[in-house]
Amino acid sequence: MAIQTPIRGLRSFCIAAKCLSFKHAASQLFLTPSAVSHQIKQLEQQLGFELFQRQTRAIALTSAGKQFYNAVKPIITELESTIADFTQSQQNQTIIISMPEFFASELFVPKLSEWTSLNPEINLQLETVKSASEPATTADLSIVLANGQPNAAVVHELFPIRYAPACNKKLYKKWASAGYEALKHVPLILHQARPWSWHQWADRIDIDDFDPKQIIQFDSMFGVARAAQQGMGIALVPLPMSKAWFSEQLLVKLFDHELVTKDKYYLIQHEHIELNSPLQTFSNWVKQSFAL
Repeated sequence: MAIQTPIRGLRSFCIAAKCLSFKHAASQLFLTPSAVSHQIKQLEQQLGFELFQRQTRAIALTSAGKQFYNAVKPIITELESTIADFTQSQQNQTIIISMPEFFASELFVPKLSEWTSLNPEINLQLETVKSASEPATTADLSIVLANGQPNAAVVHELFPIRYAPACNKKLYKKWASAGYEALKHVPLILHQARPWSWHQWADRIDIDDFDPKQIIQFDSMFGVARAAQQGMGIALVPLPMSKAWFSEQLLVKLFDHELVTKDKYYLIQHEHIELNSPLQTFSNWVKQSFAL
């Protein structure tokens, strides 16, 4: 029958052998001196020889104890190192990803249950930003919206976006028959990062007398879409992420013409991940789920 040697007894022995004190060993192990003495006594009984010479106020290794200590110390050290490394690797199974809040709410979160069911052992920490001008985070990966490929070591293109003029159903019923004349009477809403987007849209469809009554800017795309949904005005909202707003009829396209730009979403890797399985797994899932 195989003999099972208690690991804690070996560890207590190694520490006691190093400091030659059950009391000091106990303080390092957060045990009582009697518990350490008991563990080592059990080890001695299993080995069949004494490891320490016990004196009134001191202990000393026996000749066999010295040989045994020299033999098991490297093994225990390697074991503790392996346990520490494995524990650390398990604690690092949290991936931090940064992305625009509108992308998160309209595309990422609706698909998140798919990720969690496939990878229950990998935690995610989601950080959202309102615009590309916000400072960089300590994220492992980032999804960004940029007009041209970002300057980063590893960049994966996901998909381009376009902007559609949209409003709520009430405004649509009131102004749809007026055509482009509505733009002179209804506030126009846009993201402050693209202050000239309405003028660009008008130029693309050759509106010569484009003279908006009022332009309202928001610092988040969610604010732009919500303002239009609340009836504040006509907004340039991004597609395809706003698809649900149209399918649920929270927004209606007022004009068919869309603004096509160089704006695209990109996945940025902030470190080399070929040696990091969780990050590689997550990166692949993002590309498979959102790249067009």
